[in-house]
Amino acid sequence: MCFKKRHGYSPPDHFNAKIYTGPIPAERQPPMSRNETSPSRAQQAGNQRPNTCCFCWCCCCSCSCLTVRNEDENRPRRKPQETKLETIPKCEACTKPTAEEMRLWAQSFDKLMKNPAGRNVFREFLRTEYSEENMLFWLACEDLKKEVNKSVTEEKARMIYEDYISILSPKEVSLDSRVREVINRKMQDPTSHTFDDAQLQIYTLMHRDSYPRFLNSTLYKSVVQSTSRSSSES
Repeated sequence: MCFKKRHGYSPPDHFNAKIYTGPIPAERQPPMSRNETSPSRAQQAGNQRPNTCCFCWCCCCSCSCLTVRNEDENRPRRKPQETKLETIPKCEACTKPTAEEMRLWAQSFDKLMKNPAGRNVFREFLRTEYSEENMLFWLACEDLKKEVNKSVTEEKARMIYEDYISILSPKEVSLDSRVREVINRKMQDPTSHTFDDAQLQIYTLMHRDSYPRFLNSTLYKSVVQSTSRSSSES
C-alpha cells in the first residue's frame, strides 16, 4: 500500500480537477473511409484551379498559371504620375533622329542623355518600368539650373522637393540618407544647385540599372529598325 494512503493523506482538490479539452460534441460523427470526401473539401476542390506544371513558364501547357498571367496582361496599366512642374512637357520637342544618332545611343549613356530624341525614347522605356520619375527629376533639375530669378528658383526648388524628395510623394526617387541630409540643409536657402548631388545619384542609377535593359529592350530595337528601314527606303 502507498505510504500516503496508509497514513490518511489526501491530495489537494486541484489534483482531482478535470482538464478542459473544449466543448463536448453532441454527436460524434463516424470516421470517414479513405475513399470518402467531406462536402466542404469537395466544394473547395471544385473551386480550385488545376495543378500547375513546374515548367509552365515555357508555355508548353495550358495550366492555371497561364490563365493568371493572361488576366494580369489584360488589366489596365497604371498611368504615370503627373508632376506639378508645368515647365516639364510630357515629350521634349526634337527632330527625328537619324539611324547614326540612334547607334550612338548604344555607345554611351551620356550621348543618349544629351540627345532630346534619345531622352524621349529612354523616358518611354522608363515609363514601362514604372520608374519615369527618375527622368522627370533629372529634367526638373536641369530646368532649375537655368533659372536666374531668386524667387522663382526658391518656388521651383520647393516643388521639386515635394514632387521627388518628400517621403510622402508617390514619385519619390531613391536617394541615400547622406544626400537627403544635404538637401534638407540646402533647402533652408535653396539655389539652382540645391539638388546637384541628388541629380548625380539618380543619373548614376539610370546609367547602371535602366540603361543596359533599355539597350536590350524591344522598344529600342524596334525604333532602330524602323529608322534604319526609313533611311534605306529614302
